[in-house]
Amino acid sequence: MKNCNLRTAIAAAVAMLVLILDGRTALAGASEGIFICLNTLIPSLFPFILLSILLAGSLSGQSLPILYSVAKYCRIPKGTESLLAIGFLSGYPVGAQNVALLHRTGQLSDQQAARMITICNNAGPAFIFGILGSMFSSRAVPWLLWTIHIISALLVGVVLPGDRDQRVVSALPRRIGLTEALAQSVRTMALICGWILLMRMTISFLQRWFLWMLPVPVQAILTGTLELANGCLQLESIACEGLRLIVASAFLALGGICVMLQTASVTEGISMALYFPGKLLQCTFSILLACGAQHLLPALQHCSCGIIFSISAAISAGLLLNLRKFKNNSGIPEILGV
Repeated sequence: MKNCNLRTAIAAAVAMLVLILDGRTALAGASEGIFICLNTLIPSLFPFILLSILLAGSLSGQSLPILYSVAKYCRIPKGTESLLAIGFLSGYPVGAQNVALLHRTGQLSDQQAARMITICNNAGPAFIFGILGSMFSSRAVPWLLWTIHIISALLVGVVLPGDRDQRVVSALPRRIGLTEALAQSVRTMALICGWILLMRMTISFLQRWFLWMLPVPVQAILTGTLELANGCLQLESIACEGLRLIVASAFLALGGICVMLQTASVTEGISMALYFPGKLLQCTFSILLACGAQHLLPALQHCSCGIIFSISAAISAGLLLNLRKFKNNSGIPEILGV
């Protein structure tokens, strides 16, 4: 603990020194972040976030027979089927928050919760339609991206090893009124904008130090790996729409480092050991699906993706072969049947 505190103190001191020595870069990054939030994110995301919270609140604790079969194949505990719907409708990190709530009340075991934050925490339609809708010439692309995103997450649920606990979880219904939904929407929007500002400043420094030497599409990919929204807003630098579709699918599935930090911040007490390999597996599934799905839209400029497909397939195979050997000190071996 002392070593961790010392490292944190050193990192904070170094960051303060960088801000003092190069305040203009920090100011420029913060200004860009504020511009993105005020002119793009808040107008496009806030209405969707409000409505998705109202919808998620109406589904919370409900038994959804329509999802029984899907939940069974994904080894989601009985009684928590609504977490799948909430995860796909509300976006990062609301799905993880709902899993953490059931974990804190003892209705999900450590192993179940560690597995479910990977499957039930995904990008929502608010982000996909609000941010990515303007990045493509075809209005069908956001629907295709959302479909790919859902399928890839469910595939992770099917292949990710899990326990065979068949107990029924009695999730308590929790209704959310308009006032509470509005308050939650404001807090969620503020959290998103805060991370955008922090990451935009970080990206500005990286741009000043070395990113400028790289091709613009590579800059967009690295930016999206750090922070989802900033990366997606740079997708237009990728000229080929087919390749843009593939990269967007990868961004949505992986979420980026920023989303991982957000997820960790709302899931205290739940192991994150499976989260990164699970999201990386979902990312490769999304790339494989997008490589084929681009041909479903004739109006879309297609790209040759043989190399991308082969690399993604190899990574997926490697992850699947090694997940059962994955070990840590948090009880995850029981979930893997080790």
